[in-house]
Order: sequence, then structure tokens, then C-alpha cells
Amino acid sequence: MEPTPVGGAASSDVEAARVRAQLAIAAAGIGTFDWDLVTKRLTWDARLIEMFGYEADTFEQTIEAFNARLHPDDVGRVGEALEHAIAIVGDFETDYRVQLPNGDTRWVAARGRALGEPGEAATRFIGVAFDVTAEHAGEARVTRLLEAMPAGFYSLDREWRFTYVNADAERLLQHSRDELLGQVIWDAFPAAVNSVFEDSYRRAVETGKPLAFDAHYPAPLNGWFELRAWPTPDGLSVYFIEVTDRRRATEQAERATRRLTMLARVSAELASTLDVQAATARLPRIVVPALADYGILTVIDDDGHPRDVGSWHVDPTRRSILERYAEVRLDAMPMTAPVGRALHSNEAVTFAGHDVLDLLPPGTAHDLLAVLDPQSEVALPLRARGRTLGLLTLFFDDGHTPSPDDVAVAQDVADRAGLAWDNARLFSQQQQMAETLQRSLLTEPPEPDHAEIVVRYQPAAEAARVGGDWYDAFLQPNGATTLVIGDVVGHDTAAAAAMGQVRSLLRGIAAYSDASPAEVLRGLDSAMAVLQLDTLATAAVARFEQTDDERARGVTRMVWANAGHLPPLALHPDGSVAVLADWKADLLLGVDATTRRAENVVTLDRGTTVLLYTDGLIERRDADLDTGLDRLRQHLADLADRPLQELCDELIERLVDGKPDDDVALVAVRLHPQHRPRPPEAGPNRVPDVVPDEAPLP
Repeated sequence: MEPTPVGGAASSDVEAARVRAQLAIAAAGIGTFDWDLVTKRLTWDARLIEMFGYEADTFEQTIEAFNARLHPDDVGRVGEALEHAIAIVGDFETDYRVQLPNGDTRWVAARGRALGEPGEAATRFIGVAFDVTAEHAGEARVTRLLEAMPAGFYSLDREWRFTYVNADAERLLQHSRDELLGQVIWDAFPAAVNSVFEDSYRRAVETGKPLAFDAHYPAPLNGWFELRAWPTPDGLSVYFIEVTDRRRATEQAERATRRLTMLARVSAELASTLDVQAATARLPRIVVPALADYGILTVIDDDGHPRDVGSWHVDPTRRSILERYAEVRLDAMPMTAPVGRALHSNEAVTFAGHDVLDLLPPGTAHDLLAVLDPQSEVALPLRARGRTLGLLTLFFDDGHTPSPDDVAVAQDVADRAGLAWDNARLFSQQQQMAETLQRSLLTEPPEPDHAEIVVRYQPAAEAARVGGDWYDAFLQPNGATTLVIGDVVGHDTAAAAAMGQVRSLLRGIAAYSDASPAEVLRGLDSAMAVLQLDTLATAAVARFEQTDDERARGVTRMVWANAGHLPPLALHPDGSVAVLADWKADLLLGVDATTRRAENVVTLDRGTTVLLYTDGLIERRDADLDTGLDRLRQHLADLADRPLQELCDELIERLVDGKPDDDVALVAVRLHPQHRPRPPEAGPNRVPDVVPDEAPLP
């Protein structure tokens, strides 16, 4: 085979390249043009002729034929671009619209170049054009969407210049798009520099990740905005809406929630304890800082004098100053001060801080208030049942002004405190009256020779301090010492009233006669039936007797009867504890007046202590009575060496921790040795003149 001539090979390569170029142009839908600037002949290929809506035989191959198809609004602009490229013998690039004979419009993108000898005018202009109608239609749809959307939108290039601003963005940014386009955002909105706006925008561009945030822009916009910023190949796009109203509504809702929470906390604080006075004194800690920067609570004592009982400051370093001011301010405050007006008018009073400072005389109170330096104060009366029981004074620092809503909520707090305080006052009065009545029924015990008697009564912590438990200790006509412990069913004033009747009946029956314990209980049961006392009760009656021989041997007999009550305990001189009977007891009082009552007798060494008690001492919600009795026996043994008064107090403290679930009554007797003088802790020997000094013979 002969080698291909070099020239022939080169020609073949050029032809192949030309064909490939033509195929590529055809595949891309690109039309070509060639404009001879000397002859003015404009040559188009078939694709370009078709793009402009011509036929090959109708295209006149002139620039006028080109202009004839251009949209009238684009003719001037495109012509200027062509003339400029020809004048500089340079490049041409533009988009324009073509109007077809059928009325359709196409968008065409053209790229070209003017050619000529160096230093001479252009003689030829060649280029390409292609249909971009679809792209422009998509952009138009996006633009229409952006313009119609009820939110602001703008785009920034990589130099942070505005490249697009929609209509709502113009409104929100208070600038027209003509003012913004091409401007750097940091120049147009200087308050955005070094703010969350700049930080977020730059972070989105640097990380390539979208960001969402809320931010406030100061005047002239003076609003809150919710923004979404996402990076694009050309820079950054930002979507935003104004949320100032929503933000205010949210803040109002949050304030309302905080206030309701505070009111609920106030109510819970006042309702969770019987010590309402202490709870009320803590109110400043609840309302600060929710309603004020600091506050003082004042109450009016029973003698009518105001007294500051609580204070709190949001700044821990100033709490001691406020406490000191609260200690001295009322003594220095003239009655004409706003605090005095609020106390006497029963209405809230708002005033400036300097108003009080001007009224205070020189001294400690004046100096402390000058240090605290409140901008304003509100004095709110603690009201209840038409009375003013105190005052809640709220103080506000510079920049904090109480709104009418703040004052209304604070007055609600003050009124709740006032009502709780008044309820506590009334409850305390009723409680004291009831307890006084109860204790008037529970008289002091006698002090017979060589017998020391101690009694205790503690009402249930949650009750009205009255109930059906009782104790008694007295001497019968023959000089016998008699102890009684009892419990009427119930824990209210009705039970207390029934207890008073039952106790008085038993006391009268036993004090009039020398009846034995069993006979006393039988007579009481009969009297209750005759008098129609519709109540049930338990009771144990113990009488201490002694013969000459027993006195000489240093022993005493205890005769006792039990109507459904807990068994007595004996603490012997050696420290051992014995239950003086099993759990079996006679029938309760008030069930059957004809029932027979049994008696028990036990001989006790002198130095023995006998304890009678009600079930409140040993009963627990989480344990049965057997467990409680075991605990009582153990503690009684542990306290064997204690004086009787101390022993009884310590028993109650250990077993009920000072807060019994039920009423507690107990009566204890310690039989001191008779061969020695009566011990001082037993007190003086005091007995009625009509009974013997010593326990009787049987």
C-alpha cells in the first residue's frame, strides 16, 4: 500500500473536524451567522433561518431582515451592542426576543465576534445563536412566584451585592429595588454589621449549609424577622418575614404563663402549710424577679402596728442592704408617705422612688434607700374581708417600669396573701379557743403523798386541736388515787363535746363514791344509756390501794378495769417493762349498758411507773398496733432512768415526732418509795382536805 500524501492527510483531518463541529452544532440546536460588513450580506444557516421564522427563499440576507424579527423593545439595545462590538473589533453577547409571524415570541441567546486586520476596521462579523425560550420561561415563572409570594426575598452575589429584590422585600426593607440592586448589603444596612445577620450569612456561605434564625433589626426597621438563608453558586439567597406581632404575642403569652405559674405557686405556697404566716413572709421570693426587682412584705400586728416580715432582692449582693432597710424604714416613714396612703386607702399606690427619699428624714433609712435607688415603687394592700392586713411593696430599678398588667397581677398576689393571712388568723383564734376549751376539761392532776402523776395531751397536727381523747387523775373520798384514760370515737368538736360529757359523768360517779374501777365503768355505761348519749368510747380506770402490810413491804396494789382500751404498761424499778394484760378487754362503753365489767389486780413494787395512753401514741398508717406497742415498750425501757416529766415528753417526741396523726393523751404515775421523803420532782403534797393523805386500806 502506498503511503497517504501528507497534504491529503491534513486536508482529511480538517474536513473531519469541520464535520464534527457541524454535527455538534446541529445536535445542540445552534444556528450560525456570518455578516460581511463590506458587502452587508448576512448569511444564516438553515437552523437560524428556521429559528427566526423565515424560509430559505424568503430570507433577504440583510441586517434589516434580522431587525424585522426582533421585538421592538429589544431593537435599540441589540443594535447598540452590535455597533459596540464592531467598533472595538471585539465580542458580542446578548439575549433578545424574536417575534414570529404566527405571534409567538422566542428568546434567543447570541454570541459573536467582529473580525478584521490588526489596526483596521472590522470587515466581518460571525457568531452563533440558540433558542433559550424554555430557560427564560422558567425564570419568568420563578420571578412571578417570587413577586407574588407573601414574604420578602432577595439574593446577593459573592461580593454581597443585591442582585434581586422582590416586591415584599421592598416593603419590609423600606427601600425600592432600584435603590438596593448593586448595593452591598452592609452599606445599605449598617446595623447588620457584626450582628447575628452578618454572622449567620457568612457562616452559611462558608459552610455551604442553609441557616434559619430570628433576629431584631433596629430603627428604622425596628422589627423582628424570621430568616432562612441558603448559599447558591452565585452567592446567597434570603427568605424572610416580619414576626414582630407574633413575637409580641408570644412574649405576652409567656408573660401570662409566668404570671399564672407565679399565682399558682403563691396559692400552693399558702395552701401547703398550716404556718401561713411563715409562707406569706416568703412571698417576696416568689414575685421577685417575676414582677419586680425587689420587694418587702409588711403585716399589721394584732395591736395595729405595721411590721416588715419578709424581703427579697434579685441581686444577691443587695439583699442584706434591703433587709437592713426593711428593719428601719417603717419607724422612719412619716404617715404621709405613699406606704401609709396605701395602708389607709386600701388601694394600690404607684410612686417614684425619690418621692419616698424626699420624705425620709436624714438617717439610716434615708441612706439605705439612697443606695438601693429604686426608680419607682408600687405599694399594694393585703386585703381580706374589707380589711387591710398588710402591704406588699414592689421596687423597680432604672429601666423597669411596672405596667398596668404587672400591678393587677401583683394586687392579685397581695389579695391572695391577705386572704390566707386572715384565714390563718381566724383559724388560730378558733384553734386557741378550742384548745383552751379542751384543756379546761383536762385538769391538772392531784399530788398525793409519794405518788407523782404526769399528764400529757397533744392534738392531731391536722385536726382542729380538739378531739375525743382524754385523761383524768383524781382522789376518791377514801383517799385512793384513781387514773383514767379514755377515747370517744371521733376527732372533731362533736367528739370533744361527747368526751366532756363522758368524762364528767365518770368523774362524778367516782368522786362521789368509793366505787371500784369496774363499778365506775358499769355506772358510767348505765348513765350514758339513761341520758341517751349516742356515742361510743373506750376507757381504762386504775385505782391504787395499800394495806399496812403492803406499805411495810413497799408494794402497792393496782386495781383496774378496761372497757375496750389499750392495756396499761408498767415500768419496774429494774428497768423492765410489762404489759399488765393481754389485748382482750371488756366491751366498749355505749354498746350494752347491762354488760358485766371485770377487774384486774396487780401488785407493784414502789418505784414502779404505770403508763396509760391512747392509741394516737402507737398507731401508724404503715404499721399495726402490735408493732406500735413493741416500739412503746422499747422506748419506755430506754427511758427508765429519766425523771417522769422528761420521760413522758421524750416518749411523745420519739413516737410521734411532735406531729401525731391522731390525738395523743397519756397519764403516768410513779410510785416513789414511802420510806424516804417525797422527792422534789414530785412537787408538793397537795390533796383535798376531805380525803386522807395516804392511799386507803382495802
